[in-house]
Amino acid sequence: MPVSPEHFAAFVLASVILLVIPGPTIIMVITQALAHGRKVALASVIGVGLGDLLATSLSIAGAGALLAASASLFQALKFVGAAYLIWIGYKMWRTPVTLPDMSDADVVEAPAKTATIFRDSFLITALNPKGILFFVAFVPQFIDPALPYTPQAATYVLTFTALGIINAAVFAFAAAGARQTIRRPEVMKIAMRSGGSLLMMAGIAAAFTRRAS
Repeated sequence: MPVSPEHFAAFVLASVILLVIPGPTIIMVITQALAHGRKVALASVIGVGLGDLLATSLSIAGAGALLAASASLFQALKFVGAAYLIWIGYKMWRTPVTLPDMSDADVVEAPAKTATIFRDSFLITALNPKGILFFVAFVPQFIDPALPYTPQAATYVLTFTALGIINAAVFAFAAAGARQTIRRPEVMKIAMRSGGSLLMMAGIAAAFTRRAS
């Protein structure tokens, strides 16, 4: 194993604690799964996984250190991510709800819609400079200087990505399962608009959050 068992166990525990706290990505995953079912839930989970993989890989490759050193670059990426959150929240407000009056096997989601959900989940996860900065500060706490750096970093990146996928999948498929018991379209509309509102508020908060010195 390229990392020490003690460091690996501590990393997994810390990552799980971090991931189970719902953020904008999980809010979107839950809301879209409630509104559109398992097929869209799977697309959003894959998007979250690839977004985590890109963000964590870039942080290990040095993007995190660059963002930490460059206030202007951090601000630019922060505003891009915040604007995208607000836009996705607005779209969720305007998106018609697929009524859950049939099983998922009978609901055919348009490929374009599934691709859009995948794209949105991927970009919301990847365009999060705080996530990159956190990972750049997080991983070194578990690096053993007596062992080669690259295999350890790669192990932590892949582990965090896998845990992120599992976490998103649990939330998404639980929500998709709950969807089968929610038959009233007004309830689905409330869920979509609540999720959209939370995403827009998260985007506004992110835009006005100052960078820590």
